[in-house]
Amino acid sequence: MTLNQLRAFVEAQRTGSFTAAAEAMQMAQASVSELVRRLEIELDTQLFVRGSRRLTLTAAGEELLPYAQQSVQAADGGMHAVRSAGSLGGGTATFGMPRNADYYLLSSLVQTFHMRYPEVRVRLVGQNSAETAAAIQAGEIEAGMLILPIDDEDLTVRPLLRDEVFYVSADPSRTENPVTIRQLAQADLVLYDAHYGWKDPTRRQLAERAQLAGVRLEPRIEIEHVEAALRLVAGRIGDTIVSGAVIDSPAFPPGLHIAPFAERLYDTIALAQHRARPLSNATREFARLAEDTIRELAALPDQSAVDAAHPTVPLIARRRL
Repeated sequence: MTLNQLRAFVEAQRTGSFTAAAEAMQMAQASVSELVRRLEIELDTQLFVRGSRRLTLTAAGEELLPYAQQSVQAADGGMHAVRSAGSLGGGTATFGMPRNADYYLLSSLVQTFHMRYPEVRVRLVGQNSAETAAAIQAGEIEAGMLILPIDDEDLTVRPLLRDEVFYVSADPSRTENPVTIRQLAQADLVLYDAHYGWKDPTRRQLAERAQLAGVRLEPRIEIEHVEAALRLVAGRIGDTIVSGAVIDSPAFPPGLHIAPFAERLYDTIALAQHRARPLSNATREFARLAEDTIRELAALPDQSAVDAAHPTVPLIARRRL
């Protein structure tokens, strides 16, 4: 039983004759008759009463008709969806975004994409980069923008931009000089991304440094959002760390002081997708716009992909030091 056989059967029933069905399918009348005949042979039953001026379904034909119609409609729907996705006249873009995406000018990305491709649905998942990577690996989303390092098994990762991470305190004496990992271990820390803890990429880098230095990082307070952490720092509850993009934003409270780390610390923003799964056209275009937005943030011309460990990864240049 083939789709063409079912389509010929459905068209013959709809139009009432093999001749009219052939016109609708743009085929020869003999070909349509043969398709239906082969279907009847395979099912070992007669589907039409022939000989009258209009084809009439037999009892077996009546039983088959709704299933044949569903099969043809499903095939036509699938074909339309694929063609729409290919032309960006439909389909769905599924993409993961960092929770701090607004600080990298990514909040306007959906609006830009929707204005260009109004028929394409968009599903954005905002979460910690560790979970974004896991979601791509599991096939829950197609691609995502995330912060390195992450566990990259089965992923293709393209670094795009580095953003330096700074120590933040309300006490200017604590930021007079670059901060060492030992000084960080002695500080009263207020750290965000409490749910992911040391799986968070930025914290993960610090934990590795602390391990090499033989010290432990034990925050006094852990909360979810960077904005809440900064408010606590402004209230002199403790100190924290934030990226340069946050420092340059209106969310950064006045009166706080920053210092770089003695061994410079960076968030590397990267684009990731599954190595074995090609992106849909919709997600590929969304990823392209996201990449363009990140590059515009650095005010750098487009360039080829770079290695995360390579010092030429573009660096956000704005800084309030």
